[in-house]
Amino acid sequence: MEIKQEYCKRIEVEVRFWETRKDKMVIGKVLVVGAGGQGGPCASILARDKDVSEVILGDIDLDLANKIKNKISSGKVTAIKLDAEKVEDIEKAAKGVNVIINLTLLEFAFNIMEAALKSGVPYVDSASGELLWTQLTKGEPLELDKEFKEAGLTALIACGGTPGVTNVLTRYYCDKLDRVDEIRFRLGNKPLEKSREVVSAWDPGWAPRVALTDYADSPVVFEDGKPTIYPPFSGCEEYKFPDPVGPILVCYHAHEESVTLPRFIGKGLKYCDFKYPIDPIAGALVRIGFAKPGAIDVKGVKVEPIDVLMKLVRHPVGTFLSETESPSKLPPKLDAMIVMEIKGAKLGEDITYTLSWPYLLSTNAEERVETYRRFGSTNIAVALPAVVGAKMCLEGDTPKGVIAPECLDSTRFLKMMTGMGAPVRFSEVCSKEVAMA
Repeated sequence: MEIKQEYCKRIEVEVRFWETRKDKMVIGKVLVVGAGGQGGPCASILARDKDVSEVILGDIDLDLANKIKNKISSGKVTAIKLDAEKVEDIEKAAKGVNVIINLTLLEFAFNIMEAALKSGVPYVDSASGELLWTQLTKGEPLELDKEFKEAGLTALIACGGTPGVTNVLTRYYCDKLDRVDEIRFRLGNKPLEKSREVVSAWDPGWAPRVALTDYADSPVVFEDGKPTIYPPFSGCEEYKFPDPVGPILVCYHAHEESVTLPRFIGKGLKYCDFKYPIDPIAGALVRIGFAKPGAIDVKGVKVEPIDVLMKLVRHPVGTFLSETESPSKLPPKLDAMIVMEIKGAKLGEDITYTLSWPYLLSTNAEERVETYRRFGSTNIAVALPAVVGAKMCLEGDTPKGVIAPECLDSTRFLKMMTGMGAPVRFSEVCSKEVAMA
């Protein structure tokens, strides 16, 4: 008789891929487009990097860019007024730079990609624009992919924390398998202190426009080998995250992992999804219509509902501008975790890898202080992976064309994260079925 048992091995992993390469790689001059919640930390990270000679920080709001520059207080940083709607303005700003990092609004992504191509430099962003999202969803050729390949350049999209590091970690484990069947992502977070306010304002903690439109967009689930579009807030489940996060209500969410991994991972992948915590306030705003495109008439004046909301909500750039070492000594306010489940087979055995990664990188007060002293900000979970991606593009051995983070050498990426002072730590569970006769 054949008896099936589950073999489960739990491994606590602290990935410390220390640098071993002896060659010195220099980034040189970098153009960062966008002086918002991620542009500020990115410019701060770059200004402290010995491989960077100059940082051009461009934004339509020159006053804001100058405030970021003054906060960083480095002679490497130059603030300029930059209109990302105009490709020629981006090209002018990119003269003499070695790479462009785009951390502004998604609607400008294609303009900045085009300017990078015309300038002959690599391009990096932390989230894909609408055009590429649509093409990824439909399985169509990616815009400018052919042109970047012909120019011998890389356009690296969606290289932040999630998407970004999540894709890299997934690739690292997919490489261990002969066949990949399913990939699932679950993001959860839990406040460490109960709010003293009976009623709180909506504050997603990052770019509010993108946060709201992500909730309003129809999520894509890759199932049965093809993309399927679901309604917003569908696929709800209470997912039990490892302690201290615990059970969180999550649902399907529009996120790059579920559209890039099916294109680039291969190995027979049949299913991929991404679930995100349900935000009741964001859900109410979406249902009311604040995320709907187009203007409405208000007492004879045409206004975009989302523009009204964005005028009222708190924007995360204020966090960077007000951040000092003293607050960084306080414990984090949030426990945040991403769980990645990768199912497949190796040498004929069915195997599941389950990874639990605290994606905010700094998990206690001591780490937060060290992070602030090293980078000038504790909010590095998106900006630092973008910088790592830019460095890898400049090394010259990344694939050419329009690619996602899972196309990069995952070990090299994690080595560089650690070498810069932000080791990736996660818990791994490896499960497999063992047949016993």
